[in-house]
Amino acid sequence: DGTLVNALLHHCGGSLSGVGGVARPGIVHRIDKDTSGLMVAAKTDRAHEGLAKQFADHSIDRRYKAIVGGRPIPPTGSVDAPLARSPHDRKKVAIVRTGKRAVTHYRMLEPLADAALLECRLETGRTHQVRVHMASIGHALLGDPVYGRTKPAHRKVLETLNFRRQALHAARLGFIHPISKHALSFDSDMPADMQELFVHLAH
Repeated sequence: DGTLVNALLHHCGGSLSGVGGVARPGIVHRIDKDTSGLMVAAKTDRAHEGLAKQFADHSIDRRYKAIVGGRPIPPTGSVDAPLARSPHDRKKVAIVRTGKRAVTHYRMLEPLADAALLECRLETGRTHQVRVHMASIGHALLGDPVYGRTKPAHRKVLETLNFRRQALHAARLGFIHPISKHALSFDSDMPADMQELFVHLAH
């Protein structure tokens, strides 16, 4: 109950692709628990296969907005570091030499109080990619319960706002429609909780 799959099945009257199996009908990709933003779901097997191919080719335009601790220097850059399950903690993902290649391109959109709003463009889409990559360069996402290293001043702000998740939002999703072949792009504004955090840190 209360899952995205339940909502999709209700909305689409059962007409979703079967490629993902009974547990994940129509689900082509996922975003982390407590990350807000855009996802695409497939209504037919043909659409699912076409979208899955674009995800595999890394041709999908996926951009996230993230509020991180500190300000990256330089303000734009890339992290190219392979990711796999952490050998020390199976619930975590870590940079592992033998892992799958993972590339995140970031740029600072706004400097904040000992923090920054970043746009992170994913060249690959690995589990926890933005969170691990940003933490690896010393700019962990604010509120991240797994990879965060929150400074006392930021912790106080998060507690004041009752902000209890990683400050990460899937803001843009662009792809070629698998049937019509039209280029489609969708944007989603930061939700109220992240907007509030941004405003609080912008003063």
